[in-house]
Amino acid sequence: MREEIGLGRFGDRRLEKGGWSLHEALVRRPCSCIRRLAGNRAREVQFTRFLRNKKVGVAEMASHAAARTADRVAGREVIVVQDTSELFLGGRRAKANGYGPVGKGGGVRGLLLHAALAIDAGNDALLGLVDAQVWNRDKGKVTARRSRATTNKESQRWISVAAKAGKALSAARSITVISDRESDIYEHFVRRPANVEFIVRASWDRQIKLTSGKSARLFAFGTRLPKVDQFSVTIPAAPGRKERTARLVLRFSPVTLCRPHPSPGPGLPDTIGLTMVDVREVSADHGGKPIHWRLLTTHVLTNPDQARRIVDLYRKRWVIEEFFRTLKTAGFDIEEADIGEPEVMIKFVAATAVAAVTIMQLVRSRDGMTQESIADAFEPDDQPVLEALSAQLEGATVKQKNPFPKGTLAFAAWVIARLGGWTAYYGKPGPKIMRLGLEAFRRIKHGTTLKLRNV
Repeated sequence: MREEIGLGRFGDRRLEKGGWSLHEALVRRPCSCIRRLAGNRAREVQFTRFLRNKKVGVAEMASHAAARTADRVAGREVIVVQDTSELFLGGRRAKANGYGPVGKGGGVRGLLLHAALAIDAGNDALLGLVDAQVWNRDKGKVTARRSRATTNKESQRWISVAAKAGKALSAARSITVISDRESDIYEHFVRRPANVEFIVRASWDRQIKLTSGKSARLFAFGTRLPKVDQFSVTIPAAPGRKERTARLVLRFSPVTLCRPHPSPGPGLPDTIGLTMVDVREVSADHGGKPIHWRLLTTHVLTNPDQARRIVDLYRKRWVIEEFFRTLKTAGFDIEEADIGEPEVMIKFVAATAVAAVTIMQLVRSRDGMTQESIADAFEPDDQPVLEALSAQLEGATVKQKNPFPKGTLAFAAWVIARLGGWTAYYGKPGPKIMRLGLEAFRRIKHGTTLKLRNV
């Protein structure tokens, strides 16, 4: 697997080597145990020294990963999905180790991870990590939220991702940053980079200014808009929710948001023009809560097809949920890491986030729809091994043949999935299968190296 997706250059050759080695171990043997990742005492010491080194930082890891992503975006229509996830690391013991509160009530301690992923809007290829921020709420009691500038709040992360995306992905044909309700911040819209568009799910029933000069409330205004389209979409399964087909009604209109009072920051304009896309589910026969999305976008929309496109792009936000699932339960079990020092754990989470992208690339390329090259995730000397394994793993039936062209990432994903225990008959291989397959591939690749060296 490619090591250079890894953790950057820090000026110290041994430190740089330690970062690459840790990334390689995380990709090939995804887990949260440093000792198991290392495999021997020498590498365990190497990984530990790397994570404890003051020269290593989350910003450097994320910046290097973003640079690798930037190499792949030229000429593409790119969407950037971002969100925050809480990492639950324990109770009293975690508190004693210095971990801050997460979740409701403050009884559970852990870290927070904010991640942003770049995706090709045309074929859904996962292009890479744009940013990763990891922090610990260990500052004690803070001043009231309204008395602090946005730069001193956790909400600054939404603005920072947009700025980094605009800079790092500037070679893309277009950039649209997509985020959920927590990013519905007036200053977020105001500080938007010129080369970046937004799609944000509205959280606040804001005051808006009508063309007549009067004021209204955003949510009631959206409900009164005329229906312009009705269509069906598949809503994927989630914890506590089965997959279903939903019939949605679409409305849209330009809106002028008024600055909140008291003002969230100095120098902000009194109003800002956006477009609201109101999407409501009318097939509420499933027993669950029907969908109602109020999407605010900086894209200028003139017809229902363009509004429908905004809904389709917003639905791709689900990729970030799959990313967090890969980190937590489906691949790395990051919350099971027994690391008592928060600063070390913060760096380990960042390193794992970089490695999780590779696992997800394999999962998402399994159908051949992303049209990615094998070189996007594997080293050149991996390809002949993968081709030999494919020939060996293929069976007599059509379903047991590798259907993808050699040299594509889909071809490699088929091999890795078969090594992970997938039979090619039932379902589609997910992160756990790819994790097992990569571990098996690592052992096989090591065996071929030993043979070539006549050991």
